[in-house]
Amino acid sequence: MRAHLILKDGTRFQGRAPLGFGGSGEAVFTTAMTGYQEILTDPSFAGQMVCMTFPEQGVYGIHGALNEAARPWATALLCRRMTGLPDHVYSEGDLASWLRKHRIPVMTELDTRALTHHLRDRGSQPALLWTEADGSLDAGCVKAAALPDMAGQALCAEVSCRDRYELNSGAPWRVAVLDGGIKQSILNQLVGAGLHLEVFPWDAPVSELTHSRFHGLFLSNGPGDPSALPGMRKEVEACLGKLPIFGICLGHQLLGQAFGGRTFKLLFGHRGANQPVQDLSTGRIEITAQNHGFAVDEASLPPEIEVTHRHLSDGTVEGLRHKALPIFSLQHHPEASPGPHDAHPAFRRFVALMQEVHHA
Repeated sequence: MRAHLILKDGTRFQGRAPLGFGGSGEAVFTTAMTGYQEILTDPSFAGQMVCMTFPEQGVYGIHGALNEAARPWATALLCRRMTGLPDHVYSEGDLASWLRKHRIPVMTELDTRALTHHLRDRGSQPALLWTEADGSLDAGCVKAAALPDMAGQALCAEVSCRDRYELNSGAPWRVAVLDGGIKQSILNQLVGAGLHLEVFPWDAPVSELTHSRFHGLFLSNGPGDPSALPGMRKEVEACLGKLPIFGICLGHQLLGQAFGGRTFKLLFGHRGANQPVQDLSTGRIEITAQNHGFAVDEASLPPEIEVTHRHLSDGTVEGLRHKALPIFSLQHHPEASPGPHDAHPAFRRFVALMQEVHHA
């Protein structure tokens, strides 16, 4: 079926909707050459239509072990080509059938290079995948112009767990996890670090997160605008100084706000598996996986907060450390493996912080 991708600014791109239906969301791009399944199921992509800059998608099919959540959270896949014949001995099915099952729209035959250049220059923005069955193109343009921006959207309630649950029970270090949309691979790394996890919904109060049974607190990744989560930020702020804290992505941004700083929306964000980040304490360059559209404003941070990591492409903040309290955070995803293990020591550092505090 013929289709158009209509951006909020009125720009249109032609293509096809092979599944026969459209959708909407913030149009963003990722430079990752593989990982379409992990990307689509990452809760941090909730509310977003993902443009894959690598032209061929679905090559190795679908594998249950690659899911970052029980279902895809991205609102559409935008790509140049999508194969229906995956070539992998362990493939459990093809990408199109999997997306149809979960009612996730696809656009193919799209000029992904032109779209990526436009988003790079004009910024990520709401868009509408409008099929020929949806009506006139003019009607689609009117609907696209009225789509809400990502700034101001609080999406954690959609992707967080509904009830508390535990993992790796009996491990020596007990950690509260505030779930803003946590990836399965982050949970795997925390369990692999020898931690007993109690995972709480996004709106859990400080009284639960800092109970005396916990040795530390982990703040997860998640979608949307951190500035739209004042209640969550307030609870994080109340946790400061009560136990060691480690935050990733949204958790990093919430900590930046809890410290008294601000966050802002990047023009097109950082999304990909080859993002260069410098550890300022060692000078070492890490190749990292990233997926975020907001960043911490370094100029807004108080003097007791140290910037520990910096993105080498635009100089934005990639890591923070409190100079007096056992708290640190990373904007990028140390659980991913593009380096392949450049950022994994962050989980060991969290354990070391808890050991230091509780053995003091």
